[in-house]
Amino acid sequence: MHDVLHTAAATPSGWVTRFAPLIASGGEVLDYACGSGRHARWLAQRGFRVEAVDRDGIALQLLQGLPKVSTREADLEGGAWPYGGRQFDAVVVTNYLFRPYLAQLLVLLRPGGVLIYETFMLGNERFGKPSNPDFLLRPNELLERLRGEWTVVAFEQGEVHSPRPAAVQRVCAVRGQPGTLVLP
Repeated sequence: MHDVLHTAAATPSGWVTRFAPLIASGGEVLDYACGSGRHARWLAQRGFRVEAVDRDGIALQLLQGLPKVSTREADLEGGAWPYGGRQFDAVVVTNYLFRPYLAQLLVLLRPGGVLIYETFMLGNERFGKPSNPDFLLRPNELLERLRGEWTVVAFEQGEVHSPRPAAVQRVCAVRGQPGTLVLP
């Protein structure tokens, strides 16, 4: 499903660039379902250590050898969970949703870790793919998943018109109840 959503564009998402300053300096970031690796590249250039994971081994080859980037080829929908016992300072997910692993994805964040998540929601079927409700968030779904031990820094949902018309949902959240956050 994510092959349809990832573009070869090198420009990182504005949502990711806006909230990346919340990640611990030099921290370890998981770019989950990284596709072409636009976020892995951008984050590594800013001094973060990035693990880029995707099922597309050819796309991952383009990231091999980049400073501060490691790659992992994994089936994120049908294979064994590749991250048992691991934790990261941040997890970045864009244009991807696989609900059966969403709870496990959230556990990957250390206390104080930053989740930056942005993907399509119901209503996107009016604009094209994805249109299958299995790959579209329900209204407020990310907020509902983050109740309890999360501090929501920002949340948006609705229609956007750039880079193309779509219905999206976005959240930036910090695991735990931190003191004062300095917002970007």
